[in-house]
Amino acid sequence: MKLDDITAFMSAVRCQSIIHAAESLQLTQPAITRRIQNLEHDLGVELLDRNTKPLKPTVIGLRVYKQCLAILREMENLRELVASDRAPSGMLRIGVPQTLSDAVLPHAFKQLKAAYPDLHTQVSTDWGSHLLGGIEKDELDAAVAFFPSRKVFSGSVVANSLGSMNLLVVCAKDQAPKRPCKLADCYQNGWVLNPDGCGFRSSLQHTLMEQGLELRVNLETFGVELQLGLVADGLGLGLVPGPLLERSAHYERLAVVSLKDFKPTIDLWLLQPRFLGNLQGPVDFFQKLIGQTLNFL
Repeated sequence: MKLDDITAFMSAVRCQSIIHAAESLQLTQPAITRRIQNLEHDLGVELLDRNTKPLKPTVIGLRVYKQCLAILREMENLRELVASDRAPSGMLRIGVPQTLSDAVLPHAFKQLKAAYPDLHTQVSTDWGSHLLGGIEKDELDAAVAFFPSRKVFSGSVVANSLGSMNLLVVCAKDQAPKRPCKLADCYQNGWVLNPDGCGFRSSLQHTLMEQGLELRVNLETFGVELQLGLVADGLGLGLVPGPLLERSAHYERLAVVSLKDFKPTIDLWLLQPRFLGNLQGPVDFFQKLIGQTLNFL
């Protein structure tokens, strides 16, 4: 059996099409068909049900596919074993949530470049769910993302919680309530929030819905500093992780609204694939930088 034949078969199962498998491997359709036939000949079984659309594996084909996954994982482990002794070089693909990009990126990537001059860092900013998907699809080598402390991740992802943050509701200092209140007492002021897709916004919206209240968004914009500046100017309430509020240039013009019925917390996670080879050192260094920047360590 040849590894190329196994790869062709697995691609056909994943894509559910010989045509799409050929495109994904940059081969011709006859080449894919020939490789799958070679594997079927070597095993003495029919692996694909060619009478179905979309293309599906036979019963034994599905079992073979699962075993092939294990084979490829072991092959990757072998490559990682060799690669881990080499100096880090090439591309390091890192994902950072929109909320942290301003606070984290400038310092962290300056330090990464100084520590690993032969490594080129490529940065993606997105919501946590998309960054997690990037790790699962092997599109990212590491990502930091916000998820609840009890979040359960798939077996292909290594997840380390860097620490827990309080999400604080803030307002302009001259608009601060004089005593603790409830969401119902202040929600009509409206909010300055990230666009839809943000986990913080979703948490707030869920709590409001449970109380039969409406989410009133005065302004949608990316960037914590921009949001806090608008809140400080009296344009609505804001929602921000505690460490980012303390670092803000607008800190002195803001006040924390003490709410009796909304005290959310969120964990910041470092996500990575199970095997990184010689990129593990830079990812560990990046994790340390994030922890130091946000005072987790």
